[in-house]
Amino acid sequence: MQKQPFHDPVLLAEVLSLLDPVSGESVLDVTLGLGGHALAFLKKIGQKGSFVGMEADAENLLLATNRLSSSPAAVKLIHGNFRDIASFTIDPVDILFADLGLSSPHIDDATRGFSFREDAPLDLRFDRTRGLSAAQWLSDASEASVRSVLREYGELAQAHQIARSLCAKQPQTTSGVQQAVEQACGWRARSVLPQVFQALRIAVNDELVALDTLLSIGPTLLLPGGRMGIISYHSLEDRRVKQSFRTLVTPEIDPRTGGISIPAPFALITRKPVAPSSEEVSINPRARSAKFRAIRKMRL
Repeated sequence: MQKQPFHDPVLLAEVLSLLDPVSGESVLDVTLGLGGHALAFLKKIGQKGSFVGMEADAENLLLATNRLSSSPAAVKLIHGNFRDIASFTIDPVDILFADLGLSSPHIDDATRGFSFREDAPLDLRFDRTRGLSAAQWLSDASEASVRSVLREYGELAQAHQIARSLCAKQPQTTSGVQQAVEQACGWRARSVLPQVFQALRIAVNDELVALDTLLSIGPTLLLPGGRMGIISYHSLEDRRVKQSFRTLVTPEIDPRTGGISIPAPFALITRKPVAPSSEEVSINPRARSAKFRAIRKMRL
């Protein structure tokens, strides 16, 4: 039997406590991954509940399908990116959940190209059945485009030098990227490489556009009293989630009276982002940058 990849769901206790799934409810998990959070949701909603899981990575989806196959609840799994959520027929749900972090196979499988710690083809796609790999994207992109991606998605002060080096070398592997960054940044390369890989990954997977789509459409898929929760891992994601949720929980004010003219359609469940405990981080260091925010749809 093939060994299952290591998988430790981030902020699991906090997610279950704050989103509070109960027997008979419906859940939409748009980042199924290996099914860690999904298993916990399924235990809570029981055989009377229903679950829809969406996963961009076909390989993860297969592993999760096997893992969830014994659930007594009604389970529907979709191969797709939540960027395209509007194209799927999904009934309103009680809970919508997203964990924006990388899954364990993305990090642990060197062939995926998500890490510079081992040499591998420079891929970085969540879904290897579609789109351009990072190597292909770099070969097609202009230096100005690469510089913009590094500056916006990696928040790199050295974006100009790194973009020039990447475009000159046209790396096809993770070690090729490392060499290009070392040429541009010298001894500082090691400290900026995580931001370079983050920037390339976000660009290749169109992650922030996908998140904006989820933040726009997701709330419309909630039933009255429904909850929406998102775990983010860097400031670019968390800022978008925070601003979107803030807009949803802000009532319209009458400019003449200063009173509320239209009540806010949502309320905050988390007034501040929930972070993992020191105990969780010690067990699962990958959780250290996680932030969880959640909202509830008001009942009419």
